[in-house]
Amino acid sequence: MALDPVVICLSRSGEPVAHQVAAALGCAVHGREGRVDRADAFFANALDHVRTLFAAGVPIVGVCAAGILIRAVAPLLADKRNEPPVVAVPDDGSVVVPLLGGHRGANRLARQIAEVLGAKAAVTTAGDVALGVALDEPPAGWVLENLQNAKAAMMAMLNGTPAHVDGDEAFKAGWLDDLPAADPLADGDVVDLICTMQPWPAPRDTTLIYRPQRAVLGVGCARNCPPEELVALVEGLLAGAGIAPKALRAVASLDLKADEPAVLALARHLGVPLRIFTAAELEAETARTENPSDVVFAEVGTHGVAENAALAAAGPSAGLAYPKIKSAMATAALAVAPQPIIELRGRSRGKLSIIGIGPGQHSWRTPEASALVAQAEELVGYGLYIDLLGALAFGKQRSDFPLGGEEDRCRYALERAGEGRNVALICSGDAGIYAMGALVFELLDRGPDQMGVSDAARRVEVVSTPGVSALQGAAARAGAPLGHDFCAISLSDLLTPRADILKRLKAAAEGDFVIAFYNPVSMRRRTLLAEARDILLAHRPADTPVMLASSLGRAEEHVRYRRLDELQVDEVDMLTVVLVGSSQSRLAMLGEGPRMYTPRGYARRIDGDLSEAG
Repeated sequence: MALDPVVICLSRSGEPVAHQVAAALGCAVHGREGRVDRADAFFANALDHVRTLFAAGVPIVGVCAAGILIRAVAPLLADKRNEPPVVAVPDDGSVVVPLLGGHRGANRLARQIAEVLGAKAAVTTAGDVALGVALDEPPAGWVLENLQNAKAAMMAMLNGTPAHVDGDEAFKAGWLDDLPAADPLADGDVVDLICTMQPWPAPRDTTLIYRPQRAVLGVGCARNCPPEELVALVEGLLAGAGIAPKALRAVASLDLKADEPAVLALARHLGVPLRIFTAAELEAETARTENPSDVVFAEVGTHGVAENAALAAAGPSAGLAYPKIKSAMATAALAVAPQPIIELRGRSRGKLSIIGIGPGQHSWRTPEASALVAQAEELVGYGLYIDLLGALAFGKQRSDFPLGGEEDRCRYALERAGEGRNVALICSGDAGIYAMGALVFELLDRGPDQMGVSDAARRVEVVSTPGVSALQGAAARAGAPLGHDFCAISLSDLLTPRADILKRLKAAAEGDFVIAFYNPVSMRRRTLLAEARDILLAHRPADTPVMLASSLGRAEEHVRYRRLDELQVDEVDMLTVVLVGSSQSRLAMLGEGPRMYTPRGYARRIDGDLSEAG
């Protein structure tokens, strides 16, 4: 399990069991508001909260009726290979039921909880029940190379076919010792369970090949080395060393190569994590290497990259199994540890996720955004926005910044990611629309003399995820005011010259766009919205509908409509989105109440291609 579980508690009667389980697992208890006295974090709606955690990939232990968990996650069930574990425990702790993800950690989690509670783990997956082991879920440090064969192999064993454990690493696979074994001299079908680091064919669909991940690949390369050159070099090394790619635990390199396209492409190609080390950390391994270089030391501060990185990542008990080989622009070496490597050494590249969480309500937050929040170690942002994450933010280090501290906020997030952390920069709405996304990339693009960021920060992985923007949320509440051409204009002259704002207002008015006004007023800025109203009144009717949407998606949400000529500055604040219709926009009084929409012109089109209808 990549993420820590969360224990869900829905009633006071279940609190003792919930806290006992959480203490054993070292995780948090999330409790239902008003029904639980003590919890690490609280939520208002059980179904919504469980659904959010599940969509984010968080393992769930529910101290509640199994049916509640089933109803919560049922709409999200799609691919059992990617779903997190879900385990149900009744309030009295008498039984532990893995509901989903049995072979993705739920069965193991259930047994661990049952041992703590002195309860029965009601494991129902056939392999675990009949064989006592899940062949498709080897222990940490091992991987099943040909997962596609697992079903056929387990079915054969369930039907009485014995297993034959073979391979030069079989003596280390103690987790297979209790399987019904075949007589190696007997005739007849067997299920072959091969444990080896060496390349090994799988001639039958009942052959399973397990790789102990004892090897680490160290690499170095010149800047802009072609990825295919490094991949070809590594594939040649592995072939020469007789090591299967799945026996690799990681790719390791110098921190200067954290953003090198060839190194990143290699890690993706091999499907293993990248671990990086400082020059000083690599230099500490030089005494164990075979090809130290004064030239490399003069260039990067360590006498070797490939050999040193392989040894640093594989650990002090590892040896250099395959010394450095090189191509025109790259080097590679291989270190092997005596036992499967579980804990990774070094640090990750570092990641900054720029996340738009929508206007407020959790149901408007995308599953991808929730997943990135769940994966993050640290949350950075304006405190109100982090608060809107609710229980999903619990247990995360958080760094709150005030309004007005936007550049400091983005720089801090980048520098923290540059230290190898997984950081989430939390924004409202969509992070790329009047939010922090553009500033992050501006800082990365600035030169050293332009108040940019450190070299380490420039090497981090940066990902952006879309969010529901305020204008989209307001439009959805209104009906369909953005049904035809529209634009968005910020009325804040703190970052945009006033003359530019007026020029854009006049152009949008002449173009008859529906307009979404962001940052319409503040305590000090009270005139631009009135000027915008007057500019628009020169180009569209006085009764043009205007929507004012405040605190969208929150308990205090307030939506109202005005005529353009009646728009008053004093009923607008910084939490209000102002949508002004075009000359074609309408406010219709329908059964559900007022609905604002802008026709696209379908009623006027008699002939022609209908392919634009969407």
